[in-house]
Amino acid sequence: MKKDTRKLITCIAVPLATGAVSGFFTRNGMKVFAKLNKPPLSPPGWLFPVVWTILFIIMGIASFLIASRPKSRDRDRALALYGIQLAVNFLWPFFFFGAGWYGFAFLWLIFLWGLVYCCICTFGDFSRNAAYLMVPYLAWLTFAGYLNLFIALWN
Repeated sequence: MKKDTRKLITCIAVPLATGAVSGFFTRNGMKVFAKLNKPPLSPPGWLFPVVWTILFIIMGIASFLIASRPKSRDRDRALALYGIQLAVNFLWPFFFFGAGWYGFAFLWLIFLWGLVYCCICTFGDFSRNAAYLMVPYLAWLTFAGYLNLFIALWN
């Protein structure tokens, strides 16, 4: 297998594995979600894993575009920021579903949103396509913030 193909597969596998592990540990989350008072526009529970899978794949592609750039301190910082936002993303379901800390989870989501925004800006210095690939993720986090805020207020 070519080096770039392995790198692409790894870059996609990392966020998918992160989501899968987080989902495994919070696998009863959709049962919890179904019982909550939710705001209008709340999607059905089955949609979340579909959307997250797509987002993790495109995030992985974005990280591949950055990882494929010549090694530099700035490139490594961009990838470190990407890793940090992925770790913050990993923890959100534990706060929301696991602990039921809806208010704290909302604040955590705002923190994640800021990290992803910074990631987009940083990725843009290397690849506009990588930055654009992260925009749907930011849009979904905005929507998730809407859901999380109202769940925090109504539950």
